[in-house]
Amino acid sequence: MREYELVVVLSPDLETDLEAALTKIRAIVTDNGGKLTKEEAWGKKRLAYRIAKEDYGIYVVFEAELPADAVAKVNGTLNITEGVLRFLLTSIDVKARKALADAEAEKAEKREEE
Repeated sequence: MREYELVVVLSPDLETDLEAALTKIRAIVTDNGGKLTKEEAWGKKRLAYRIAKEDYGIYVVFEAELPADAVAKVNGTLNITEGVLRFLLTSIDVKARKALADAEAEKAEKREEE
C-alpha cells in the first residue's frame, strides 16, 4: 500500500455537523481497504474563487495508506459526495519526506552546536 494525502474542502453549511461529514469521508477510505494515519482540520477559510456559490470552505487534511485499485474508487465516491466542494488525492513521496526530515535534523544539530 502506498501513502497518500487527501485534502478535502467541505461546504461551510456543514460546520454545525462537521463530525458526520468527516465520518462519511473516513468510511469512504476505510471501506475501500485504506487506513487513515493522520487527520488535521485546518478550519474555515476563504476560498480563492467561488465554488458552488460558496465563498468559504472547511479544509480537512488526511494522510492515508491505500491499495492501488482503491484510488479510483475513492476519487469517484468523493466526486459525488454531497457537501464536498473540492478534493485532491495525491501520492506522498516517501524519499522526499525522509530527506526533508534529515535536513531539518541536521539544521537542529548545527543550532545546538552553536
